[in-house]
Amino acid sequence: MSRTVFCQHLNKELEGLAFQLYPGDVGKRIFDNISKEAWTMWQKKQTMLINEKKMNMMNPDDRAFLEQAMVSYLFEGKEPEIEGYIPPSE
Repeated sequence: MSRTVFCQHLNKELEGLAFQLYPGDVGKRIFDNISKEAWTMWQKKQTMLINEKKMNMMNPDDRAFLEQAMVSYLFEGKEPEIEGYIPPSE
């Protein structure tokens, strides 16, 4: 049985995540307010960011940077700056 959430990123009721995928308060906020669709969109951007900036997920600074980019993207609608990436036009 899937659950629906009002997705703060896409501004509509959509299928929510099955379980909390990110730890802590940020993870709870995502679980409660972000749809599966928006999370998938973020994961693609996250992969591009990690690759472009050659991030190391063992590095606390890289993790903090990524978390800030994630919160900005999901809750404030800010596109992460990815060199050479142009968002597809609708």
